[in-house]
Amino acid sequence: MFLKTIDKTEATGRIAEIYRAQMAQNGFVMSAIACWTARPDLLPAYQDFSDKVRAGFSLSQRDWRLITLIAAKHVPSTYCSHVYGKQLIADLGSRQAVLAVQRDFRAADLSERDVAMLSYAETISRDASRVTSADIERLRSAGFTDVEICDIALCAAFRCFVARFFDAVGAGPEPAYVDPDEDFRGAMTVGKAI
Repeated sequence: MFLKTIDKTEATGRIAEIYRAQMAQNGFVMSAIACWTARPDLLPAYQDFSDKVRAGFSLSQRDWRLITLIAAKHVPSTYCSHVYGKQLIADLGSRQAVLAVQRDFRAADLSERDVAMLSYAETISRDASRVTSADIERLRSAGFTDVEICDIALCAAFRCFVARFFDAVGAGPEPAYVDPDEDFRGAMTVGKAI
């Protein structure tokens, strides 16, 4: 981490609560959480917003992870690619399936629905100004509701924002998210080296 943040031994109040929840969930406090405490007032706001977005997310956790992986590739965010790539192994069944999506989701044996969703997320991540009404109609034709389309956009745009912030302040993947497989690790290292 490039900036001074609040260590778990120094945390009090709401920051301590958030850190305790992280410890219970992961066994450690992610640097993606700690980095917000360079400005201590921001971590609770970030956590509340993130929790609200995820609690109301109209698609599956698998969809969240797929969208995030594609957005992270184009930021490019090594941190988010490692975290979500590792989580997707269980969702997709193998490292090879995750690598196929990360390389070219259009040729990764995904459903038409998934390809439409990830094409939209990719456009948002590369240049959201290129999204047109035709893109939205393609999503509707693939069966997505406007709420779901909103959630795809929110997930992709949110990842672009937080991933850039993480890199800017020096947050990086914890050892638990760095896969031992060299090919997988190399593919997930899309930006900053680890």
